[in-house]
Order: sequence, then structure tokens, then C-alpha cells
Amino acid sequence: MRATYLIGSIAALAAVVVLAPGILLGPRVQTIVVTQRDLVRTVVATGRVEAPHRVDLGTQIVGTVTRVPVDEGQSVKAGQNLVELDDRELRAAVREADVEVEQAQAHLRQLREVQRPVAAQAMRQARATLDNARAQLGRQEDLFRQGFVGQAALDDANKSVELADAQMRATRKQLESAQAGGSDEALAMAALDQARANAELARARLRYATIKAPLDGVLIARDVERGDVVQPGKTLMVLSPSGETQLVVQFDEKNLGLLSLGQKALASADAFASERFAAEVVYINPGVDVQRGSVEVKLRVPSPPTYLRQDMTVSVDVEVARSNHALVIPIDLLHDAQAETAWVLKLESGHAQRQAVKLGLRGSGFVEVLGGLNAGDQLVPSSADVREGARLRAVATKS
Repeated sequence: MRATYLIGSIAALAAVVVLAPGILLGPRVQTIVVTQRDLVRTVVATGRVEAPHRVDLGTQIVGTVTRVPVDEGQSVKAGQNLVELDDRELRAAVREADVEVEQAQAHLRQLREVQRPVAAQAMRQARATLDNARAQLGRQEDLFRQGFVGQAALDDANKSVELADAQMRATRKQLESAQAGGSDEALAMAALDQARANAELARARLRYATIKAPLDGVLIARDVERGDVVQPGKTLMVLSPSGETQLVVQFDEKNLGLLSLGQKALASADAFASERFAAEVVYINPGVDVQRGSVEVKLRVPSPPTYLRQDMTVSVDVEVARSNHALVIPIDLLHDAQAETAWVLKLESGHAQRQAVKLGLRGSGFVEVLGGLNAGDQLVPSSADVREGARLRAVATKS
């Protein structure tokens, strides 16, 4: 009997030793220690990759496609052939236009080398004829005064002078027209310019038979095959130019007040979710999409990764606020987190005490504390079954 009593006493004493700290000092609770860290607030949205502009490529003439040496998705260089049309008729037109140029040049040479010297010779001949007619008139006048000839002979001599003078004026006009700057040369030059213009037009139409890449880029669409008859107004290919890439993202309109130009962001393509790249906000649409309740934002990608492709789906985290070395706590420690009277349970002298806090920037799972707490304070998670004023023993972890 004594042995039984003794064993019971020892068991009771052991229970007291084991349970006394829990009864006297309270249960063990894992508390969170308030620390300082950099806090960043971001807004997240999805969008797509888009070049600043796309180039629709088509033909300027009607023609039959003879060759398409590139495929959709292929990178091309400026000046590279993309579509080739049947150009036999156009080449014939170029040859015909070149012949017309040669004919106009020959006519101009004929004017300068033949017509101009002939006109000059005719001018000299007309001047000699006029001088001879005037001399003959002088002789007839002397004979008329002496009575050796009649009025009829004198009239014939006057008519010869008038005729020679008219011939002289006509040949002078012909010479002036054939000279440099004259009307004949002007007409010949105009004909040559017209022939050259026709030749250049024929060459331009021949160039239209080959559609070339206007700049470096990637073909993101192709709607033409060999044998197709194409005509102006139809898009045959779409080129995404190389160079600066941008992201077009739709943000919820409630975040409009947080966004501003120049903000930094991190983005990732859904196809390469583990790889992130830098971006920067460069455009915020002044209007709101009524149907979706969103705002279009464009971000510049200064160094796009090689895997980025046109129209890829991307996720974007835009940094809208930052607080360096802020006093922060996990948001789930808060009571009445959305109210101005937010508070936490703070460990004070072994008791859980209610402590009002003033909150600042909210980040990903954390909130900045502007007042009410100090670094090193221990807080009780709101999920812990601890009432205000209760005793507890802390097992501290950092926030």
C-alpha cells in the first residue's frame, strides 16, 4: 500500500514539474521578430510582345509570282528579295525606253553637229546675197540718175534688196534657234528629258517586280505562293522590324493612379517563365477600355532576350513604390488590416498585448510600419490561438 502511494506521489510530482511551466508561464508560441528590409510594391498584369510598328508588304503592280525565297518566321536583312514576279514584259519596256533615249540623244547631236553649222553657213550666204543686192541697187540708182535705166530696173533692184533682207532675217532666226539656248535645242533637250523620264519609269516598274525587305526584321506572316496572280492593295507579307521591342499590357484601371512614365519593371514570357528581363514604362493610354475596365500600358525592353517573339504572352511586374531599410512585418500578423485602427499582438513581459500600428507601403506579403513598433519587437501571429493579455512563451523567428 505504501509502495502504491509512493509511486502515485512521484507521478504527481513529475506531472507538476512537467505542466507547471505551461500553467505558470503560458504555452509556447512561435513569434515573429520585427526586422528592417527593403520593401517594394508592384502591380502585375499580362500582355503581349509587340514591335513598335509592323510593316505590311505588298506589290505595286499586277503580276504573276515566280519565286518566294523566304518562309514565315525567317529573319531577313534590308534589301533581301522576298517575292519575285514575272518581269519579261517589264524588261522589254526598259529596252524600248532606252532606245528612245538614244534617239533623243542622236537628235540633239544632229542639231549641234549638223543643223547649227548649216544654219551658220546659210547666215553667211544670206549676208553675202544682201550685200550684193545692196551694191546692185547702188549701181542702178547711179544709172537711173544718168538716164541709162528706167524706173522699172530701179524697182527690180529695190525688190532684190528687200528679198535678200527678208532672207537674211529668216536665216538669222534659224541660226538663233539652233544655237545653245535656242528653241530648237530646248525642244531637243525636252524630248531627251522626256525619254529619260520614261526610261526611269520603266526601270521603276521593273523594280516593282521584286519585293524587297525595307529593313531588317522577322517575317511574322506570309500569304503568297508561287503562281499566284497578285495586285496592289493586298498584303502579301508582314514584317516585324528588328530593334527596340515593346510590351503592350492591360492593367486594371484601379492601378492607374500608381503608374507613371519611367517606372522600372520585370517581365517574363509565359513560355520561359523562369527567365526574367528588364522593362520600362514609356506610354500610358489616357483613356480607359470601358468593356474590360483596363488601361493600356506600353513598356520598352532595352535588351530583349533572344527567345522573345512577336505576340508572345508576357507577365509584367511594375515597381510602383519602394522603401529602403523599412521596418516591416508580414501582413498576416495584422488585425483589422484594412482599417486605420490596425493592430497587432505584441509580446510584452511574457504577455500578448494589443498594440496599434501606423502602416505605410504594402508590398508582396509585407507591410511597412511607420509607428507603434521597433526593430526586435516580437509579434504573435493572428492565426495563433492567443487572446489579448494571455501569458505565453516565445519561440522567435525573423519576419
